[in-house]
Amino acid sequence: MVEGLVSIITTLYDSGDFIGRTIESVLAQTYTNWEMIITDDCSKDNGPSIVESYVAKDTRIRLIRLEKNGGPGVARNISIQNSKGRYIAFLDSDDLWSPDKLERQLELMDSTGCGVVYSSYYTCDEKDHITGLVKCRSRIPYWRIVCDNAIGFLTMMYDTKATGIELLPEIRKRQDWGLNIKLLRKCRVAYGIKYPLASYRIRHGSVSSGKFSLIKFNVEIYRQVLEYSRNRALLTFLFVFLPFYFGKKLLNFFKTLFFRQR
Repeated sequence: MVEGLVSIITTLYDSGDFIGRTIESVLAQTYTNWEMIITDDCSKDNGPSIVESYVAKDTRIRLIRLEKNGGPGVARNISIQNSKGRYIAFLDSDDLWSPDKLERQLELMDSTGCGVVYSSYYTCDEKDHITGLVKCRSRIPYWRIVCDNAIGFLTMMYDTKATGIELLPEIRKRQDWGLNIKLLRKCRVAYGIKYPLASYRIRHGSVSSGKFSLIKFNVEIYRQVLEYSRNRALLTFLFVFLPFYFGKKLLNFFKTLFFRQR
């Protein structure tokens, strides 16, 4: 573990159209003590060659190429296992960071002594046009993250000195939520920055684009991470997760309606 170093964990899979912009958003950071570990999960496009062009120019960027596709959980864990930094942050190969993202979050960690931080973020389309804003809560206790994943993973960073090095559950989807649960189980609360510090790209056909298909993975997180029985996991999903999820959607609907009428 290198004190002060931020290890940026990035997975790459068929993101040749976006990975260059993602890397540029890291190169633009005002906090410069970072390493970016990009694990390619058997891309079929030119993404890896684009990364290699950046590797040749900046020693802080590394590329790891997998021989077999394992999904984002596996690829992220490979990057974490090859990281050297005290701080672990996540940025997928089609998302973007604001230039002051790392600096502001490290300042928050220093002022609060917390082990996990996050922020609000924009949503954008495939041409970088802003399509929305996801506002975060100022703090999220452990019980809240068990009910619903309220942390945008592209904004999350954790301090291994406070939590130890934690890996993601190696399932195809919702492994980011699983990691958030594991981290908050240790540090009990995470703190957020209300100002948006990242942009989450919504792409057609992405892993997270089909909400209905996520149901079985939500249940699996309760089973794998919290070690619930199958019945308890299903009941928790039906009577805890879903009410929080739809309550949040309903609240956002009324907020949008209210501001349109003003």
